[in-house]
Amino acid sequence: MTNIVVLIKQVPDTWSERKLTEGDFTLDREAADAVLDEINERAVEEALQIKEREAANGIESTVTVLTAGPERATEAIRKALSMGADKAVHLCDEGLHGSDMVQTAWALARALGTIEGTELVIAGNESTDGVGGAVPAIIAEYLGLPQLTHLRKLTVENGKVIGERETDEGVFTLEASLPAVVSVNEKINEPRFPSFKGIMAAKKKEVTTLTLADIGVEPDEVGVANAGSRVLSSTPKPPKTAGEKITDEGDGGNKIAEFLVAQKLI
Repeated sequence: MTNIVVLIKQVPDTWSERKLTEGDFTLDREAADAVLDEINERAVEEALQIKEREAANGIESTVTVLTAGPERATEAIRKALSMGADKAVHLCDEGLHGSDMVQTAWALARALGTIEGTELVIAGNESTDGVGGAVPAIIAEYLGLPQLTHLRKLTVENGKVIGERETDEGVFTLEASLPAVVSVNEKINEPRFPSFKGIMAAKKKEVTTLTLADIGVEPDEVGVANAGSRVLSSTPKPPKTAGEKITDEGDGGNKIAEFLVAQKLI
């Protein structure tokens, strides 16, 4: 293995209130606390485990993280580096604002072309802000690479990547020759916590910043104005209302059941 690239994304914290910006209805990323997406932590962890297994066999590997996002996304990059990733590439360009999945995948595919020796691309199956779940597959299509998506188990051996995908119909074993693109789900592993040593080391690791011009993407190929899908309007969620109290006079269970039936919950 020469180079494992992990696609990561900074997203609004699940516990923060998420808002859309006025005008173009894109996600207001400054309105909420931002974190490295949890599924990306698992993707980074999987890359590190592959690297460690290969190191035990005398094979040297490098883990590079790649993200597309505003300057603030450097916080997510440092988190991944503190976990143990070796270096990072940050595609940072205002022209990317509001890009849809196809545009984002195109830009990431072009950015991947700048990373030499990439044999395996690992991503989370879907981000918690967009929940589209298609970007890894679109990237694979653009690059002409095999794709193994929604994996709960992943191994690399003898120039092949082998994975398990769980569906309603059962568990399937998938296999492809490298180079390849894979995405993982929440069952793949439990990500490690960055150590103090890792946090300090992350400050000195290499981070390469790229613009759209650097990767050969034209301004009219990305961005909210050129997106194939976009939000045209939105309605704020209604404020929370007080719950309905039920006084138990011996028939409380019946009243609760009647309420649930009326709300079509049972």
